[in-house]
Amino acid sequence: PARCAPPRTAPFPPPRSRLTLSGALAGCTNAADWKAMQDNRGSNSAEGYDTSGIEPQDGIIAMLPEGALADGVLDVAASTDYAPAEFLDTDGTAIGYDVDLTKAIAAVLGVSSTTHTAEFDSIIAAVGTKYDAGISSFTVTNEREAALDMVSYINVGSRFTVVAGNPEGVNSSDHLDLCGLTIGFQTGTSQDDAVRADSRTCVDAGRSAIDLRAYNTQSEATTALTGGTIDAVYSDSTVAGYAAENTGGEVETIGETEDALPQAIVLSKSDPRFNAAIQAAVQYLMDSGIWTDILASWGITDAALTTAEMNPKVED
Repeated sequence: PARCAPPRTAPFPPPRSRLTLSGALAGCTNAADWKAMQDNRGSNSAEGYDTSGIEPQDGIIAMLPEGALADGVLDVAASTDYAPAEFLDTDGTAIGYDVDLTKAIAAVLGVSSTTHTAEFDSIIAAVGTKYDAGISSFTVTNEREAALDMVSYINVGSRFTVVAGNPEGVNSSDHLDLCGLTIGFQTGTSQDDAVRADSRTCVDAGRSAIDLRAYNTQSEATTALTGGTIDAVYSDSTVAGYAAENTGGEVETIGETEDALPQAIVLSKSDPRFNAAIQAAVQYLMDSGIWTDILASWGITDAALTTAEMNPKVED
């Protein structure tokens, strides 16, 4: 799957999701997986959030520097292969919660928006020239913040999903309680690395190893879960929430989101006034509850930040 186990190219190699437990691999999900889930439910597309009712906010629009967005379009880059944040619908349209966020920010600023598909590693260099911003699940790092302004909007970590009702009684609060269970994950993700490390810890503690089940796609792992082949699936927290949504409640998330890091909009440092307007627009969406509703429309209920912080402090 794309960007599951880069190598990254310059600039700024840190992956989208970098979890303390799992080293450098990035958790990700192929957009085709979600199309398969939707097809299984008799649907060919994801609905997402309807941003048409969001009213322009004059006070925030007044923050924009003269000439900004003069063409009436907020141009944003995204690498559209990372469901449920940004991916392509069956007709090639960009969808996902980052795409809905882009539309919502544009609505607050009184303009329309275009999400341009771009290679993930190419986005940062083009922000401020080709694109007004990058909204593509960029994890906040000190290295990125040294060269860019970053406005945080979501926390993403890892989480377990189980069959609804958790009939096997899986307890994820202590990973030693996973010893002897059968855990599924997508090959090449950060969770792949993490569960393998957990299994070694089980053996070192004199317990049974975890029965590791690697799958090429997230949909295969979810199908195995609902079919009773495995006890739980470990994936990105946003992916886990979306899986619960797209299986019609056949699976549910358990426990807390683990090792979460903020993700942020990336902006050029060349125009602080423009960046402040973007920050204010995101804060408005948070304060009004729209951002929470956007995430909820994608099955995500516990990842929204409540403060759109400019260049938040993180530990690399």
